[in-house]
Amino acid sequence: MTDATNDTTQEPIGFIGLGNMGAPIAERLAAWPGGLIVGDVRPDATVDGATRAESPAEIASAATIIGITVLNDEQVEAVVAGPDGILETAREGTVVVVHSTIGPQTAIDLAAVCAAKGVALLDAPVSGGAQGAKEGRLAIMVGGDREAYLRIKAPYSLVSDMLIHAGPVGSGTKMKLARNLLHFISFTATTEAARLAEAAGIDLVKLGKVVRHTDAITGGAGAIMLRDTAAPIPRDDFWYDVFDHVRGLGEKDLGLALDLGADVGVDLPLAALSLDRFADGLGLSGTTVEKDDE
Repeated sequence: MTDATNDTTQEPIGFIGLGNMGAPIAERLAAWPGGLIVGDVRPDATVDGATRAESPAEIASAATIIGITVLNDEQVEAVVAGPDGILETAREGTVVVVHSTIGPQTAIDLAAVCAAKGVALLDAPVSGGAQGAKEGRLAIMVGGDREAYLRIKAPYSLVSDMLIHAGPVGSGTKMKLARNLLHFISFTATTEAARLAEAAGIDLVKLGKVVRHTDAITGGAGAIMLRDTAAPIPRDDFWYDVFDHVRGLGEKDLGLALDLGADVGVDLPLAALSLDRFADGLGLSGTTVEKDDE
């Protein structure tokens, strides 16, 4: 890194993407002494205490640490390397921190494009959900150059109480996929348990209370056991949108985990089965959907 970027305490932090996860992360970063500059495709999206920019390029002209939380690989690539993207104005030594869960190879390829311009890209997906972001308790799994990782530790201490350097670029995403593989397979197992209990005459509301009570102590999959039946959910039911959001996240991350398993020669039969049955198990049906990244 250049001398001009070693001391970042008085420099603004940049942040792009103010959706379900991005907004609470940015709200925490707004307490950074150097200030916060934000951007989003929605013209009215901003964060209290932050300065709004009209493009990623405008953000990169002022900030040398820039977080990104957008939907998918294509949006990350556009924000970083597209027209009016970060690389149009980024100074040497800039660190781009990608929180979106993307393919590991996308992170590797995009990091190479950034490196050619003296910019470091870190893949840094998060775990802990919007509530963890609001509380500053996210786990952030970082892949990439260690010096760049050390540079983001001070500002990201506002967001995370577990910032992990997972290894070279792509490793943060691989760690997130392994973590979410367990997470989303457990959701599928929960729907099976609910159907079994219902068939056995067990009150699902009471069972859900027991599971959530113990999960509050040990963690687990009880977070989705809130309905009083395992039957399919009508589209006009309150729970449809809630479970449809879970479905979007699960289908995306399970697919990415299967891709990673194929890349490294590891068979993931339960992941394949979970992906095949996830929507129906949740009480949904139809084509794959895309939702905001978590």
